[in-house]
Amino acid sequence: MSTMAAEGEDLVTPSCPTGPNTGPRTLLRTLLPAAAATLAAAAGALVAVGCFLGLYIRPTSDDWCAAWKARDLGVLGITADFYTTQNGRITNAFLSGLLYGGGPAGTKILPTLIAVSLTAALVLLGRRLLHALGHAPPLLALTACALALQALLYLAGTRSYQVLLWAPATISHTVPSAIGLWALLLALATVTHPRRAVRTAGLAGALLIGFALGTLSEPFALVSGLLAALTAVLCLPRLRLAATWRPFTWCLLWCAGLACGLAVLYTSPGARWRRAQQPDKPPLLSADELRATFGDWLRMWDTVTGQWAYLAAAAAGLLLGLAATLRTRRPHPTPTAGAGPGAGAGAGPVTRAALLLLPLPVVVLGSFAVAAGLRSGYGPTGWTYARTWTSFLLPMELALCGYGALLGARAGLRPAVRRPAAAAAATTAALCLTLAAMASLVPHLQQLTTTTVARSIAWDTQNTRIRAEAAQGATDVGYRPLHIAGLAEPFFTADHDRDWVAACVSRWYGVERIHRR
Repeated sequence: MSTMAAEGEDLVTPSCPTGPNTGPRTLLRTLLPAAAATLAAAAGALVAVGCFLGLYIRPTSDDWCAAWKARDLGVLGITADFYTTQNGRITNAFLSGLLYGGGPAGTKILPTLIAVSLTAALVLLGRRLLHALGHAPPLLALTACALALQALLYLAGTRSYQVLLWAPATISHTVPSAIGLWALLLALATVTHPRRAVRTAGLAGALLIGFALGTLSEPFALVSGLLAALTAVLCLPRLRLAATWRPFTWCLLWCAGLACGLAVLYTSPGARWRRAQQPDKPPLLSADELRATFGDWLRMWDTVTGQWAYLAAAAAGLLLGLAATLRTRRPHPTPTAGAGPGAGAGAGPVTRAALLLLPLPVVVLGSFAVAAGLRSGYGPTGWTYARTWTSFLLPMELALCGYGALLGARAGLRPAVRRPAAAAAATTAALCLTLAAMASLVPHLQQLTTTTVARSIAWDTQNTRIRAEAAQGATDVGYRPLHIAGLAEPFFTADHDRDWVAACVSRWYGVERIHRR
């Protein structure tokens, strides 16, 4: 009996003189799990539909070129081709060769692989964050939060098809985010590991993964490099946030790997050829170009801030923080977040504040770097290539979610919030906002579904006809462009010599030429 009484006292506060089966314990057993399950079901349904649409993906634009090169040249052949004649992204080409080398199945399962990988990585990162805050991680709430963030990432933007379903874009801009999250988990697991061999392997992994990402995606390399550089400064032992030089060394090797990868990419014959196509391009750092880039950056953020659904990331984090704190038996002060127990205990308030505000310069400056890169590569309309925004949108969502979780964890420690009525109100408000955001994404997903499925049916019919004509010996077949998501299709230009899509379609079907049908 005394043990049961003690447990009951742990779950209530003096301002809430209730029994052991009321108050936060009742909320924990009913409302919080129900809220987490509801959010998981709503967000999971959106993500699941997006992954299911992978079955209806059909080639378009860059798909045609990657498909025939992977088939005819092999993985190493397409990698060499990218390095010498395309853009120098050797890791990008290697992954494309693996994906397209097995036929259409690779592109169909890629969305599911990305969603599963991101979900697992986000859940594991959330567990580490909550453990650092001294709370028991609620798995259901973590999963719901991870799915909500992905639903926003895939569907809240203006280029959902390209972000999730178009393999060339997902390889370049969505897959790097998944790799980056797993690299962060690698760092957290190895930097403080007691075995030297494990720490050495983690450092080697930082260098190699950084190099691979440097030749995979320039936008992600810029954003992750900025994050690693700022983190390295905060991890200097003199600032007392980190007790050893290991975190600084890991970040330094990550940046070195990125720099080496970008250098290989920039000096490649393919990248030199690509730059030669715009010989009169003004200098990137000139006053006029910086002013124009700033205008592009403002237009990007005007588009992002015009989508209120992103606020659901903070609301989902608030729900997660409340769920973690209210299920903790004995409230206690939140420790300083760090790599492990006691990390950052000796850091000053300025250093701790800088760590807390670290996501802000990463998102702001990282998005400006993306805008500059887009303008340099694609000209004045480059900022509209929203598939590249994933490199800073995911950090933005993680920052919003993290701040929400910290706010929820802090609020959950207050006696007033731990009262049943206040806790229920906060939980319900956070859940309603996230559900409203998920609901606002449904019409867009419906349109995406209709467009993708309709195109796949038309594409299959045309593909059957073209293959039958090619089997009968035809060398010039008719092709009707099937546009989707603003991507290029054959005959996008009147100059046949510049119509690279038509050339790749001809190579894929084994004919000499295609004409408009």
